[in-house]
Amino acid sequence: MKHILILFSAIIISVSLFSQEQKHVVFLKNKDNNPYSLSNPLAFLTQRSLDRRSKSNILLDQKDLPVTPSYITQIASKGAVVVYSLKWFNAVVVNTNDPAVLAAITALPFVDHIDQVLLDGPQKKAGTPGFQSIDGIPPYTLFKNGPVSTPKTSNSINYGEAYNQAHMVAVDGLHNLGFMGEGMMIAILDAGFYHVDQIAAFDSLWMNNRILGTRDFSIPGNNVFGDDMHTHGTSVLSTMGANLPGSMVGTAPHASFWLVRTEVGDYEMLIEEYNWAGGAEFADSLGVDVINSSLGYTEFDNPAFNHTYASMDGNTTPVTRAADLAASRGILVVNSAGNSGGSTWQYIGAPADGDSVFSIGAVDASGSYAYFSSTGPTFDGRIKPDVTAQGQGTTVISGSGNVVQGSGTSFSSPVMAGSLACLWQSTPAFSAEQIRIAVRNTASMASNPDSLYGWGIPNLMNARATLSTVDSRSAQPNVVTLFPTPFTTAPFLKNTVNAAMTITVEVLAVTGQLVSSKYFVIPGSSSVRLDDFSAFKPGIYFLRISTGTSRQVIRAIKI
Repeated sequence: MKHILILFSAIIISVSLFSQEQKHVVFLKNKDNNPYSLSNPLAFLTQRSLDRRSKSNILLDQKDLPVTPSYITQIASKGAVVVYSLKWFNAVVVNTNDPAVLAAITALPFVDHIDQVLLDGPQKKAGTPGFQSIDGIPPYTLFKNGPVSTPKTSNSINYGEAYNQAHMVAVDGLHNLGFMGEGMMIAILDAGFYHVDQIAAFDSLWMNNRILGTRDFSIPGNNVFGDDMHTHGTSVLSTMGANLPGSMVGTAPHASFWLVRTEVGDYEMLIEEYNWAGGAEFADSLGVDVINSSLGYTEFDNPAFNHTYASMDGNTTPVTRAADLAASRGILVVNSAGNSGGSTWQYIGAPADGDSVFSIGAVDASGSYAYFSSTGPTFDGRIKPDVTAQGQGTTVISGSGNVVQGSGTSFSSPVMAGSLACLWQSTPAFSAEQIRIAVRNTASMASNPDSLYGWGIPNLMNARATLSTVDSRSAQPNVVTLFPTPFTTAPFLKNTVNAAMTITVEVLAVTGQLVSSKYFVIPGSSSVRLDDFSAFKPGIYFLRISTGTSRQVIRAIKI
């Protein structure tokens, strides 16, 4: 069967393949002369992305604006191949090995500086794509062909060998309640998805249109399922999306997935951190709920790029800054802690050090610390990892389509990412940050977290029960509605409850600036006109509605 992949890009770019890649990041001074505007975000963000922000009261800012298109055109005119742009960093990634081209780009008045991020043309490592290792842990330790002999079930779901990793975090309890990831969108940033379009474990995803599309930031337009792709992403996807009852069922088999290649398995270079940033921006623009990244960066093939432990402070590395920016947009960013436990490095890598990143360590099948799982604290003293899940002897699908066992925080991270998607599906009124806090506070070591287990092994059923009391205001239904929408003069707020109430209405511009604030008393089932809007310019606004017991954010569009 031929699968049609949806590719989403605000700017169509051209790419040619060099025998020697020399990639650079061109950082820009501003976003002047930009045809995009924060008052028209649907030109560069999907409605789903805006809805996710609105739910968490997150406003747009200048980082959300795309890079000025004319700047990209001028950079390309100097002879460099533009690979992609990075709006959060206000930068453009280019490919050129010509010093004269770089000098011409540097001379452009809007260019701040250029960093080289891929110094030498990489040589492809020997080895079969299906059996390469990432992060130093052999990818598969035990092979099994076909269905397991002793199926394990939770009510009607036959998880096969994957039962323990699901039951350990109590996501099987959520599945039994009917929460299996429907309506949740997960982006996987990884090194390739070898033969995902051919492996039977993913047939359910394809048949139900749950593979939404792909993107390759290393080689734009590339086939991420190809014979030359790494199998790492294939196995990562399987921990969430596999659906072979009796053999293996993942933690979010009914979620929808975007498969994004940012990592290059043949080398370790700083360019991959910028690829990651591009992938995260792409995921945000689509309205993704959860990002899983089973990747980490500490040392590189070229020592000039190496990070130090001092860089693991949550604010320094490019990939960590990108991960925190993704989280600030309302995405639940889940990342493997790393596989450096017991080594000379020992500590978590980037972006697991991010203060808003949900970092996942590894335990074995009995819940004991896995010897390879990277430890905290961060350089600035924060506890990491956040929580742990089964990452030693984890059931996954190999590149050959077999049910096998693999080890690494590369697998404990997606086990949790899929589980968290189901938890969030069951408690949609809450933000990503509220989900993260609730899961930590109900984990097995919440009263005494440490640098091996973090807050411990989660119990998502307990987290779900706790969320109903974490912020009771957030879980209540909306008390007012806005009409008409959009509007041309001034809209009305309608009281949707039978009792009179006093509300505060704050109007914010799309940039976050407070435009007005007023108190209203609205009788039960009555309406009040927001006259201030008659004087406002057309555009998008946010209404922050507060009562004594509830809070609500409404997007208002004046045309």
